[in-house]
Amino acid sequence: MESSQGSSMNNLVVKSNRLNTAIQNLSLVEIRLIQLAVIDSRETQTGLTSDDPLRISAKRYAECFDVDVDTAYDVLLSAEATLFERRFSFINERDNQVKTRWVSQVEYIKGEGSIEIILTPAVVKEITRIDGLQTFFTKYLLGQTATLNSVYSVRLYELLIQWRKAKKTPLFDLETFRGQLGLGVDDYKRMSDFKRRVLDAAVAEINDKTDLKISYEQEKSKSTIIGFKFKIITKSKPKQPQERTLNRDAHTADMFTIDGLSDKQLWRISRHKEFISTYSGLAKGDAGKNWSAYSDFIVGEIKKDASKFSKKRPIREYLDGNEAEYDFSR
Repeated sequence: MESSQGSSMNNLVVKSNRLNTAIQNLSLVEIRLIQLAVIDSRETQTGLTSDDPLRISAKRYAECFDVDVDTAYDVLLSAEATLFERRFSFINERDNQVKTRWVSQVEYIKGEGSIEIILTPAVVKEITRIDGLQTFFTKYLLGQTATLNSVYSVRLYELLIQWRKAKKTPLFDLETFRGQLGLGVDDYKRMSDFKRRVLDAAVAEINDKTDLKISYEQEKSKSTIIGFKFKIITKSKPKQPQERTLNRDAHTADMFTIDGLSDKQLWRISRHKEFISTYSGLAKGDAGKNWSAYSDFIVGEIKKDASKFSKKRPIREYLDGNEAEYDFSR
């Protein structure tokens, strides 16, 4: 399989707009697996059913999303425990809300480093009904979202790409928009937090790493923000992912790691009390003997796949707070 960095049609993600704009709460790893499942199912052309499993290997995940194979094994195993529980809702032809799951079955194939998923009838229908001419659909190359580190960035890109030709969107109702991004009712309830930690961060990452240049305007009713409208410009030449560099100043922001965070900042994050409580179990062997070895290990793991460290909150938020003491004699 060709790497996602190319422009192969084999890496074209195609969804119906109804599926694309569904209310959902997938994690970054899970949305990547669904993207690969959509690509695989479209490649088959015929025979996609809600009974046939689609297999995704750790090797393929690693190639598409630029992580090492060991990390890919870990995220596939983690997804096996969570993907089945993910639900979404959409409005059908009768203007009724339909609630369903993404997959009806998930199986991790031991010894092969692969995961098999069976898509639900609702998802299968929205993929197979696409003919590219008479049906409204959204399509984009996987390479445009493969380097995005935030699930909010991926979802915003997917929501906006269907309006690329129009160069602007209708009003995105705030509550619906939040659900489409995967936010719960209690997530970033304050508008200032929503804009700073979700919307503005996603806009910045899309502008930096994809083929779109976007901006937004907020719309108010009296003094309350009720939604957002976006302007979309396609860059003249799609930005190619930058090669990683190993020789860099640890005190200088590195745009090729995690949202511009420097190595020094990643060290601080590794020593945040809540971060340690959640992820210290990953530090084994020499990495669990002292602070320096622990932080070196964690920083390296973050750079391999930041999505593993966003279970509870965005990585950048761990910059706020005090460093913790940790017992390495455990």
